[in-house]
Amino acid sequence: MTTVETGVPAAAPGRSPVKGWLAVMAVTLGIFSLMTSELLPVGLLTPVGTALDVSEGTAGLMVTVPGLVAAVSAPVVTVATGRIDRRIVLVVLIGLMGAANLASAFATGFTVVLVARFLIGVSVGGFWSIAGGIALRLVPARHVARATAVIFGGVETASVLGVPTGTFLGDLSGWRTAFGAVGVLGLVSLVCMLFLMPRIPAGQSLTFSALPRVFVRNAGVRIGIALTFLVITGHFLAYTFVRPVLQGDGIGDRSIGVLLLTFGIAGICGNFIAGALVARRLRHCVMGISVVLTSGMVLLAVVDTGASAGALLVLWGLGYGAVPVTFQTWILDAAPDATEAATSLHVSAFNLSIALGALFGGFAVDGIGTTSVLWIGAGLTLLALVVVGGARRAGVGA
Repeated sequence: MTTVETGVPAAAPGRSPVKGWLAVMAVTLGIFSLMTSELLPVGLLTPVGTALDVSEGTAGLMVTVPGLVAAVSAPVVTVATGRIDRRIVLVVLIGLMGAANLASAFATGFTVVLVARFLIGVSVGGFWSIAGGIALRLVPARHVARATAVIFGGVETASVLGVPTGTFLGDLSGWRTAFGAVGVLGLVSLVCMLFLMPRIPAGQSLTFSALPRVFVRNAGVRIGIALTFLVITGHFLAYTFVRPVLQGDGIGDRSIGVLLLTFGIAGICGNFIAGALVARRLRHCVMGISVVLTSGMVLLAVVDTGASAGALLVLWGLGYGAVPVTFQTWILDAAPDATEAATSLHVSAFNLSIALGALFGGFAVDGIGTTSVLWIGAGLTLLALVVVGGARRAGVGA
């Protein structure tokens, strides 16, 4: 049996819940590793740039390149591998990520790092798109919603906890150690998936024609993509360069690692808060995210952060922690009968926005000044309120 639009086979009757949940946890570890890998340079721009003799703006390409590549690879890998066992595809992608991070750890030049980041982008886009709907193939039908939430929790946890932890490790032992640790984590994920996941034969393949169709015909998906673009671009335009922003205010390297870890903990709290509210107050959650992110960036730009940096990063972290679960819920609610196509578009938009935020943030840092990224990022997140107003008029996201 398959779902109507996605062509994904429904959960097999009698599948062992225990084995299914072990497989879900293996996939969650994999997606956590991938997203941590994609965003790890956020906290390590300065030491990598110094070691490899590039500017902070140029070092921001370590975030831009995988984001751009992931935006393309999300639909391409999903369509191109549509007839291949999904376990094999996921294992190959996570192995590619692990090897690329180990290559970065031993790189002697920035070009090698960028090539590795390109490969990570391929892995992130393809893995996330396939993993987004794989819970249906792993656990009994009654557990699918919860298992899907757990898998996407890997994305959220990486965004708000993996990066600060990697930064903290990099400050203690060097940036190469941080990259190497994420590479090893990826290889551990590979082993877990090999032993814990069952064979997952390909179902009916997603076609490229389904992607523009769901975008053109579904106003909710279009609004969700617009919200993703504004909020994620605005966030990463500023957050990619939060380390030099804090350094400019006289905060030391060791303290920055601790502050980013605080950001991560606040983000986990934001995720749980949004998770409790999003089913009933979806539009209000988006509005709250816009207000909180905008306030956090503006205050970080105008307030003396020497004493208040921790409080401001808690505010910012609360807002961003709510983003993945809220926006993924928006997309799934908007296209319940075309989840694979809609999720593929969402993954592309999310990663493209990461890339554009890092890219234009680099231009702003090198051309205008470090603090400028906070103002530009705040302007973009504030615009999300306008889009939410449009959603209300369209009757979307109630």
